[in-house]
Amino acid sequence: MKKLLNTLYVTTQGAYLRQEGETVVASVERTDVLRLPIHTLAGIVCFGQVACSPPLLGLCGERGVHVSFLSEWGKFLARVTGPVSGNVLLRREQIRRSGDPVATCELARYFVLGKLANSRTVLQRAQRDHGPGTDLTRSVGMISDVVRRVQSAADTDTLRGLEGEAASAYFSAFDSMIRSQKDVFALTTRSRRPPLDPLNALLSFLYTLLAHDCESALEGVGLDPQIGFLHALRPGRPSLALDLMEEFRPILADRVALSLINLNQVNGKGFETTETGAVVMDPDTRKTVLQTWQKKKQETLQHPFLNEKVELGLLPHAQALLLARHLRGDLDAYPPFLLK
Repeated sequence: MKKLLNTLYVTTQGAYLRQEGETVVASVERTDVLRLPIHTLAGIVCFGQVACSPPLLGLCGERGVHVSFLSEWGKFLARVTGPVSGNVLLRREQIRRSGDPVATCELARYFVLGKLANSRTVLQRAQRDHGPGTDLTRSVGMISDVVRRVQSAADTDTLRGLEGEAASAYFSAFDSMIRSQKDVFALTTRSRRPPLDPLNALLSFLYTLLAHDCESALEGVGLDPQIGFLHALRPGRPSLALDLMEEFRPILADRVALSLINLNQVNGKGFETTETGAVVMDPDTRKTVLQTWQKKKQETLQHPFLNEKVELGLLPHAQALLLARHLRGDLDAYPPFLLK
């Protein structure tokens, strides 16, 4: 199992990252503020006006440390990776399956089933912790019905429609899991590009972090993050990373968002509306979210398929490994991660 390494999130505007031997050095206004050995890092995520020296980018490429650049508000801009590595036969098989409608449908089915099962578990845990509510009970029933239909769906387009139906049922009950600050973080509708309220801004930011981790995990096992099965292929779109993150959205990103809100670790003052109508986090709130995200990734649980303790932050790597084993023919089917 891969060791859980840190992701360095750089949010200080004007920061400059450079290489000194085997060390990543961060400086602000010509003063060094941080030094980290490269071997302790799995990724670097830069927000806004953060620059990296070319030698450092080269070192990151050699050591498999993925560097992502996001806007100050968390919108993904670009990513720097090293040379393509991994087994070319594995990638060839990935490409072959993506062009086979039957094989594509079967893999897409497992990604959807993982997402739906974990969404239902999150709602059921809310029922257990806070008592059954009308919205929660109704949504659990609706998702269970969709799960049954997913198992017999004949093609990928049908699966996409069912996934959208279940997502609508899930988010219709999301308000029931918010126990604090409901006047600020009520979810009326899911809005993206841009998010139009604080809750959508928080969810979109966490999904961006999760996508970064899933892309890194897929590249780590030699798969191409752009060649997916559930999400259609588009230039520059990390379709397979989006496929993989589906099963983790409810149990990682959504639960972190709910925890931050219900424990009053974020509040309405930490969000502002820009001239375009987009709602964004202020630097202090973003720092709080990143710290909570990193802490969440350190938690462990029993992986139901591998039957061993796994840190939450390693789940994308574990599932990417299982996906690669399936594509190689070592596993008859891809086993999505199911939260118990």
